[in-house]
Amino acid sequence: MTDEVLIENQGGVRIITLNRPDRLNALTGSIMAPLAQACAEAASDGSVGCVVVAGAGRGFCAGGDLKEGGADKAIVPPNPETGGRAEQGFARLRGFMETSRLLHEMGKPTIAMINGPVAGAGIGIAGACDLRFAARSASFLTAFDRIGAGGDFGSTWFWTKILGTGVARELFLLGEKLDAEEAFAKGIYTRLFDDAVLRDETLKAAHRLADGPRMGFRYMKQNLNNAEDWSFEAQFDAEALNMGLSTQASALIWRERNKPRES
Repeated sequence: MTDEVLIENQGGVRIITLNRPDRLNALTGSIMAPLAQACAEAASDGSVGCVVVAGAGRGFCAGGDLKEGGADKAIVPPNPETGGRAEQGFARLRGFMETSRLLHEMGKPTIAMINGPVAGAGIGIAGACDLRFAARSASFLTAFDRIGAGGDFGSTWFWTKILGTGVARELFLLGEKLDAEEAFAKGIYTRLFDDAVLRDETLKAAHRLADGPRMGFRYMKQNLNNAEDWSFEAQFDAEALNMGLSTQASALIWRERNKPRES
């Protein structure tokens, strides 16, 4: 793992920190690839019960670092193996965007700890998480209109699902910057804390989730994700199935933890 992505374990909580504080943790190829890898490892690690994504310094993530060329620096001349600029750019960006897919789909709760500005691709990463805990110094900006871009890292999908199409279109098309209170009022941030207690409050919730019924949360999150697109009847079928699976798994775990010890 690179020093631009820091990994910290606290019990069952995995903290993944973007570490380019001098650039407000803006994304380049050197940080996006290890970030996706860190999320994949957290998703597959059975010791992890909750994942927290954070930004070092005074911001969460300012989006793609245009001064560093974003994801395009590694594009090579057209060739039969990787195609031209469009094909290569698509393949690289789609691979980096696995970060958002994993945070959204992994079978464990994910929290974005937003300690300052979040913009561009950063709002996709934040939107991919189940919960967003923000400091009062946080802000929210789509920013894609400023560079003539359509949006990436799942940002248009997540925020349409979270806020509804009307509010999402307002945010993306008008591109107005929101302060923490405005973002909280719109439902962008789940909870709002004073800067001094943001980390403590986020980790308190993360440990509660990590120490909770992990199989229950796994099936609960699956139900919630299904509900975004599935039909009413299919959702009922999935809930009935997952209710049985989760309660059986939780009961088995409880019995294992509480069975009498042999003397």
